[in-house]
Amino acid sequence: MPDSDDDTPVSFDDDEEERMERLLDDTEYDAELGVEMAKDAQRVAAGELSEAAFYRRYHEDVLEEFGEDDRELTGLLDDAGGEGFGDRLSGLADDEDLSRREVLKKGGAAAVALGLFASVDDGTAAAQQGDDEDGPRYGMTINLNNCDGCLACVVACNEEHGTSAGANWMYVFTYEDDHQGDENFLVRPCQHCTDSPCTKVCPVGARHTREEDGLVLTDYEICIGCRYCEVSCPYGVNYFQWGEPDVPESEIDDDHQIDDRGRWVGARPPEGVMGKCTFCVDRQDGQMGEEKVGTTACEEACAMDAIHFGDLDDPESAPNRHLREYREQQDNDMQFPNRKEHTVSTFELMEERGTEPNVRYIGNEPSPHAEQVEGPVSYEDAGIVDNRKEEVLDNGAMAGDGGEEA
Repeated sequence: MPDSDDDTPVSFDDDEEERMERLLDDTEYDAELGVEMAKDAQRVAAGELSEAAFYRRYHEDVLEEFGEDDRELTGLLDDAGGEGFGDRLSGLADDEDLSRREVLKKGGAAAVALGLFASVDDGTAAAQQGDDEDGPRYGMTINLNNCDGCLACVVACNEEHGTSAGANWMYVFTYEDDHQGDENFLVRPCQHCTDSPCTKVCPVGARHTREEDGLVLTDYEICIGCRYCEVSCPYGVNYFQWGEPDVPESEIDDDHQIDDRGRWVGARPPEGVMGKCTFCVDRQDGQMGEEKVGTTACEEACAMDAIHFGDLDDPESAPNRHLREYREQQDNDMQFPNRKEHTVSTFELMEERGTEPNVRYIGNEPSPHAEQVEGPVSYEDAGIVDNRKEEVLDNGAMAGDGGEEA
């Protein structure tokens, strides 16, 4: 297995590596390989390692361990380039009845098919998302200044998707921070990253980015439960389904499971499979009615006007409109004689990791020393199992182990 060094801006301390190893030790697959791939996938997103170099570094090991290598590497073929690249790419797309973007997402497998693998440069290059097709880019604006920690969003998400006890796809941290007030909240769904490390490590292509709208999803039918996606995610949003799910498949409508491509990506996962927030993919596909398109269960449940979901590329979408109107409201608030006192602070979680999350926040970002505390409404009082208590929020996001224990 190739070595990877940690002398880079994206570094991993001993505790984080031990957490990764502990999670992967519960699987039948190579834990050491998974940890090294997870670290390097985050370096790719941060622009410290090219996708081509990442592919080459692990290709043989992935083939040996899994018998295939179908990782989603969006920039690999662009790294390859070379004379005749466009013709060969178009030919492959025509032969396989795929769009250019789909071919790019096939990454390494497509490069091998095109005979480009050997010519790929070692240089660092950021992944480039295909932009040849128009469509929404779903995301959220979450206003932490409005959140009161009621946990209604968590309850609504669990009920809508039938997740098992402890697998909270939406999570609300209440925390204390030396640099902020006594009670602060961080609402954390999956970030549905534009440059997601989790898709780069999945050997079978189960974790993938949906072409039409940028949703990062898991194909439950082909996921093998290696959990490499779980340890590669810097946000701690993944849950492994131990044992039989609490909600049997007979109680879940097919329309909530199968998306408009015919892939099983919705509702709770089956036993032995990874699950996480899907941005309510069945709603976005119109399976719950046209009026639900562009909405999520957590947004509907929030009485505090904190969660806003929609197309981030549409200036008039709910998340963009809320951010604009909130800024205007603060600008017009005359109780502040000094305009600098009410500047609207916005941030993305762990922006330095380069994942380009499609969730942005209004409010103050937790510091690396923020500590989780009991909220105004406890998870127990809300009827929710919480497996993430008493954790340190590393750069505002890390969340330790998750998932339902059998």
